[in-house]
Amino acid sequence: MPASYPLPATHTFTNDALGDDDATALAERIRSRDVSITEVTQASIERLQKAEPLVHGVVAERYQQMLETAAKLDKEKSLADAPFFTGVPTFIKDNTDVAGMPTRMGSDAIPAGHPAEETSPFAQQMLAQGFLCLGKSTMPEFGFNASTEPVHDAPSRNPWNLAYSTGASSGGAAALVASGTVPIAHANDGGGSIRIPAACCGLVGLKPSRGRVIDNDAASSLPINIISDGVVTRSVRDTANFIFQAEQYFRNTKLPNVGKVDGPPEKRLRIGLVLDSLNGHKTDDMTRQTVEATARQLEAQGHRIELVPIPANSTFPDDFALYWALLAFGMKLNGRKLTHPDFDKRRVDELTQGLDRMFRRGFWRMPAVLWRLRRARFDYAKAMVGFDAVLTPVLGHTTPELGHLSPNVPFDTLFDRLSRYANFTPLANVTGAPAISLPMALTPENLPVSVQFMARHGDERTLLEIAFGLEADNPWPLAVRS
Repeated sequence: MPASYPLPATHTFTNDALGDDDATALAERIRSRDVSITEVTQASIERLQKAEPLVHGVVAERYQQMLETAAKLDKEKSLADAPFFTGVPTFIKDNTDVAGMPTRMGSDAIPAGHPAEETSPFAQQMLAQGFLCLGKSTMPEFGFNASTEPVHDAPSRNPWNLAYSTGASSGGAAALVASGTVPIAHANDGGGSIRIPAACCGLVGLKPSRGRVIDNDAASSLPINIISDGVVTRSVRDTANFIFQAEQYFRNTKLPNVGKVDGPPEKRLRIGLVLDSLNGHKTDDMTRQTVEATARQLEAQGHRIELVPIPANSTFPDDFALYWALLAFGMKLNGRKLTHPDFDKRRVDELTQGLDRMFRRGFWRMPAVLWRLRRARFDYAKAMVGFDAVLTPVLGHTTPELGHLSPNVPFDTLFDRLSRYANFTPLANVTGAPAISLPMALTPENLPVSVQFMARHGDERTLLEIAFGLEADNPWPLAVRS
């Protein structure tokens, strides 16, 4: 079906055990026995069966296993001392191992039917909070694209308008949360892959500071660790509670403690404002207006807003592009070692192929590129002196229709489109800084428009407080309503 076909919004919210609850409210109802875990799990499965043919956010499921787990948990005498999110349904992204489930990273090059033997350390940290993992969520091949449109499978569709992209690479997770099938889902971010799908689907998406949570399995193999794991949610408090609970499992003593965040900042903040990206592509009118309106709202709250230059070297866009290409080259070269012995590099998509070719042409620049990218965190820290946060767009323009960023688009055209679109998020990955995406407006096509806040390394607390303040003053819809 072509992306231009007139498709409506879709959602699964109804008067069942899930209701309109966010993950925090649902966890409280489970703990008080207002609703059973079995009822919640069954309601989520029924919603998934309704939504999945439309949004396509699930790549593998284990519904029956989780129903059996729910029944066992319901027999416990008390849940008072159980983990905070006990019984709340969720999904893990398809680049993160969960024992007994396949991990295909959105790629046809990785064979189906080979379940992981162990659960990855980060997935253990997340599931230790009590979540029930109903399955794995969809993603584009290896997370390289900014839209979830794998060539070997159906695209993930945006619940706000089914003709449009969910973003990526955590696009399946965002589609599932926005459509109401689960209230929270795992996401990870190597160049914007939490914040971009959150922005497209009207969700809260926090990329934590580097080192805040347990490293993703791939992090140790990277010259510069750009990957952070987290969640996409429908409320600020769900994201705040997730981070707080994650700290109870693993505490990085090199970072300041985030602690319990439950409201706006008590002090007035100095916030920088950036409207256009470093690569010279001008932000579109709707996105710019949304960022400017957010700045005025912050000023009304008493914060000080100042236009600032982008806190990065002018070479950053080209440097990050070559690093991105390096990852594709490495996957093609070492796919059998990194993923599965039967990895077939001939089956990778055209985006991966094009990035691989781009790296081979420019590999000689890599030593200088790595030096500059490693320096970026110092340049960023210097630029942030005196500022509590920086407000920027998440994306260069509003959410595109499906097909615009398809890996079937000729590589040079697709790369140019990606450069114009995903041009604000990578800086936080390279510097390790925390960054959050917040929905603040809707387009005439009923698509969310979001803004990004970045803070100093380790200061997720300020980002969450800003988010609480904006949410309180300008509540956004918890999810799509058709």
